[in-house]
Amino acid sequence: MTALSNSRFLKMNGLGNEITVLDLRGSSHRVSAAEARAIAADPRSRFDQLMVLHDPVTPGTDAFMRIYNTDGSEAGACGNGTRCVAWALTADPVMSRPVQGDLVLETGAGLLPVEQVSDTVFTVDMGPPRFGWNEIPLRDPYPDTRTIAVDTTLPDAPELQGPSAVSMGNPHAIFWVEDAQAYNLAAIGPKFEHDPVFPTRANISFAQVPSSEHIVLRVWERGAGATRACGSAACAALVAAARKGLTGRKAVVTLPGGDLIIEWRESDGHVLMTGPTELEHEGTFSPALFTEVA
Repeated sequence: MTALSNSRFLKMNGLGNEITVLDLRGSSHRVSAAEARAIAADPRSRFDQLMVLHDPVTPGTDAFMRIYNTDGSEAGACGNGTRCVAWALTADPVMSRPVQGDLVLETGAGLLPVEQVSDTVFTVDMGPPRFGWNEIPLRDPYPDTRTIAVDTTLPDAPELQGPSAVSMGNPHAIFWVEDAQAYNLAAIGPKFEHDPVFPTRANISFAQVPSSEHIVLRVWERGAGATRACGSAACAALVAAARKGLTGRKAVVTLPGGDLIIEWRESDGHVLMTGPTELEHEGTFSPALFTEVA
């Protein structure tokens, strides 16, 4: 029997991005890929990202987060999930800490300060973007990652130009298109996610820029597939658009699930993401869920 049997979880969403939050603070258990896949397969706890809280590693932080995709792989960042964790740590009667207010969360990609804007709205400091080809990472050296070369041959879709590439703690490729709705994500997302130019795979976005203050975005998420919202992709798209002169340093990013406000702060180069959270329900994992887990 796994240590996760009968563990409590929160099912949440950030702009429709399905998030499951699991609190393992005080436990030494680390979720395996097989356990993550089992949790994702249960309709009650199905997720785009599973946010697992562990005891703080860095002094002064509130929790260390491990982030899992539906295929059991780990992600380096999830902005929508981080906002959901912030809500849980400030509002959930079981998980919340005694002192309410701003938080500092940690992932393997670094520290994420979170500011509470209202009861359900939070701003996450996603840190600085990375543009170096070996930081994203890419297979080949590129002196300028505002445009990279990828095989964009598509049989049944409008022609694509090479994407921009950027890391927000995880790798992103952003294709600039006239109509973000014109592309079948399920058909072409896996092609680009697994392109050899991305040695650790990549999150794939199709970005339409109606104005200098607005981006329309659809995202194929690495390890999860088509998603209603992806916070790190929204951050990557704004940064990449600003680098190409398509927008300023602040814009509304519209995803299928709703709007995020993204700002690439000039003073320190950090990217700020502001958006809502929603609690759907809570539950406990049935031991039967893990019967096939070795």
